[in-house]
Amino acid sequence: MTNPRTPGTPNRRDPYDGFAGKVGRTFAESEPSWQPPRRPGGRAPNIVVVLVDDMGYSDIGPFGSEVPTPVLDGLAEDGLRLANYHTMPLCSPARAALLTGLNPHRVGYSTVANFDPGFPGYGMEVGEDVPTLAEVLHDAGYATYAVGKWHLTRDSASNAADDRRNWPLQKGFDRYYGVLEGLTSLFHPHQLVRDNSPLDIDELPDGYYYTDDITDEAISMVKSLRAHDPDKPFFLYVAHNAVHGPLQAKPADIERQRGRYDGGWDALRTTRFARQIADGLFPEGTALPGRNSETGHDVGPWEELAPEQQRRYARYMEVYAAMVDNIDQNLGRLTGTLRALGELDNTIVVFTSDNGGTGEGGAEGTRSYFSRFVHQPVPDDWNEDVDRDTDLIGGPQSLVHYPRGWGMASNTPFRLYKGQTYAGGVRVPFVISWPEGLRRATDDSGIRQQYQYVTDITPTLLELAGVRRPERWLSRPAQELDGVSFAPVLRDVRTPSAHTEQYCEMSGNRSYYRDGWKLVTLHRPGTPYDDGEWALYDLRTDPTETTDVAEDHPEVVKELAAAWEAAAWRDGVFPLADGSGALARRNPAEERFHRPLTLLAGTPELERYRSSRLISFRSFDVTVDLDEHAVSDQGVLVSHGDQGGGYSLYVEDGRLRFAYNEYGELHETDAGPLPAGRRSVTLSATAEEGLRWEFRILIDGVETGRSDSVHQLIGMAPLQGISVGVDRKSPVSWPVYERHGSFRYTGHLRSVTYNPGAQAPYDPAVVAHALKEAAAAFE
Repeated sequence: MTNPRTPGTPNRRDPYDGFAGKVGRTFAESEPSWQPPRRPGGRAPNIVVVLVDDMGYSDIGPFGSEVPTPVLDGLAEDGLRLANYHTMPLCSPARAALLTGLNPHRVGYSTVANFDPGFPGYGMEVGEDVPTLAEVLHDAGYATYAVGKWHLTRDSASNAADDRRNWPLQKGFDRYYGVLEGLTSLFHPHQLVRDNSPLDIDELPDGYYYTDDITDEAISMVKSLRAHDPDKPFFLYVAHNAVHGPLQAKPADIERQRGRYDGGWDALRTTRFARQIADGLFPEGTALPGRNSETGHDVGPWEELAPEQQRRYARYMEVYAAMVDNIDQNLGRLTGTLRALGELDNTIVVFTSDNGGTGEGGAEGTRSYFSRFVHQPVPDDWNEDVDRDTDLIGGPQSLVHYPRGWGMASNTPFRLYKGQTYAGGVRVPFVISWPEGLRRATDDSGIRQQYQYVTDITPTLLELAGVRRPERWLSRPAQELDGVSFAPVLRDVRTPSAHTEQYCEMSGNRSYYRDGWKLVTLHRPGTPYDDGEWALYDLRTDPTETTDVAEDHPEVVKELAAAWEAAAWRDGVFPLADGSGALARRNPAEERFHRPLTLLAGTPELERYRSSRLISFRSFDVTVDLDEHAVSDQGVLVSHGDQGGGYSLYVEDGRLRFAYNEYGELHETDAGPLPAGRRSVTLSATAEEGLRWEFRILIDGVETGRSDSVHQLIGMAPLQGISVGVDRKSPVSWPVYERHGSFRYTGHLRSVTYNPGAQAPYDPAVVAHALKEAAAAFE
């Protein structure tokens, strides 16, 4: 019988086209053929990238720290330290650059993924023509896993209704466990995500600690892989939320640091710098800059602090050091697992930070993290440091950050902090180990002084793994890399860096590096961008940026300023932030978030950003409809927030109560008995001048309680979203939590309805629109 096959068409592919075997009418007349499994060539190494958040250059043993980090010490002893590695000065841009090999503005991450002003460099989405490191390795045959902080999904797209196109699994990872946003409580993470699904959790187990949890998950992923496939290499991306604020650590870890920082930040800088010189990270004669003195970034002498301040400030740093210690412990558990599997020698381990240490805790630190971390003008009576017992600092009841003097010490020997393009914001520790593939010569110290940049990580790891990055991706040309592999530098200390120049920009702070010269600004928000801002440093003789030589080399300033301008247009840096308030603008599609919303009983926790749009900078009403309430029924009716700020309406001992957590200061209101029967309970918030709310509580339309005027929750507060009939995870009221845990309501709750009122005139979006309209009138 004649074979009736006809040629395929674009819309109907011939099912046998390209089949390497033979197909007859029966199996007896046919010859099978199988596609070979995708595997990288040779004995491909596993790859583990450990990315810490906000860790400064000197915070681990191999870079001068006094914090015991024996695991990292061992990796550095057998591996290599990049002493001149640079990154972006903020988290989302650094992560975008690390995972793509492209400059972050090209990827759409000019800043953190908490903005959406409507310009290409602020798109906060990895484009379809930009393959990630995970996608390339996955298609080469690697298993790909991620745990911890993601922060590459726009906050408005972090909810369960989103299409998830920029979540980890859609960007090349087989499995994911962690927090999509930029920060969280380490004792009570606000929204854990497993793979593509937010987890609905009432209470976390006793002793829970997030850094331990994500390490447990990473170890489980590796063990599961090896149980199913003994040979498949893996890429594991461990992105810690630590040591980002709020600073929280386990009691035993804090206790080991007790007394270590009583000498203060000035002494700490001196001792760390001495170790760095002794280890060969910097040449003899390198200058340690004086304390940061720039307005708004300045640090005073430790010895001038009052004894009580010194005790409290030392406690902050003990907590921070405990977090570093815990990261090292968990890295030891992970590497121990690889050693037990016999795979540590053939695993590339990279350890680094997304940016330098931070000054966001202010001059005196804060025990109420979210009241300081607001990025919004606040009234004079705003409290940025709610009083807390010193022993609570670092525990689950406090969300704190250290004074910026410790951030300065963290960045030893460099100037300034995270967010700035001076070295303190962009130079961070970098350790890489691969015993089987990067063997050092006997006379090799393991220290590399060549300039390298965060975009170089992707091409370097691909080269070490023997994986070629595709020229086409999803049927279109793949965007070219900006980074270059430093594998040759790793193999031979004498090889010069191939990364010879690099622009940088963050919140108007700019820099340009070329062949040892660095042009840099410390931009004052709202001021013009002009050539008078530039300072020039010769890093070959002045790696710590102590002597501005701009006046001595005007031709270099002019040349590098022009190079920065050209790079900025080429990479999508513009528009730069100014005083117009444009960063507060949001996609008009978000207007739907301001509509009334009814949440039925049993609805999973509403995501943080989605919840905030119902209450932020506005009056609002919350109405709880009870189908039937018995006098004996009790529990939380609605809650929104946590120990860092929030509110909760609950019934206890027959009485309706309202708890308002004002960034750590708890206010309680008794609204009287809640009668049995079918009831409607309303919480009515009126926005007042001075960023304040006044709350009224009504039962069946009759006012039964009223709170004092309190400051509104803005910025990242409330961190946890809205829960119906329960106060999940971190509680709004710690006393209620101690008595009842998550306190699920025992009666018949039908629904909770939010009715957002009009935006207050001081809403940043309203202000931004007004500024835009005013500017347009003069154009």
